Amino acid sequence: MFRPKIPTMPTPTGHVTPPAVVEPTTIAPAAQVSQPAPVAPAPALSRPTVQLTPGTALALVGGGTAVVLVVGAVLISMLLAVAITGASVAVCAVVLRSLLASERKRR
Repeated sequence: MFRPKIPTMPTPTGHVTPPAVVEPTTIAPAAQVSQPAPVAPAPALSRPTVQLTPGTALALVGGGTAVVLVVGAVLISMLLAVAITGASVAVCAVVLRSLLASERKRR
């Protein structure tokens, strides 16, 4: 029960190809090859230019403005959350300090 069961490899069924035989080759020294004349570079392929219509430019400006407004709103809300949390912790500290001070005065 506590011994691991090792799966056995099933025997292959169907057509089995024999391993390929690799024959050694001899390396012959290469003959001297002269340098070919430099070839002129091929002309650069011209890419189509993107032309913005007034409607497309307006859509891009509107989209960019929307992104800036959304990111700004998120950042401002995070800043307000941190400020409100800090203020509430400060109020709690003042209340606890006054409670502890009044407790010491009674004794």
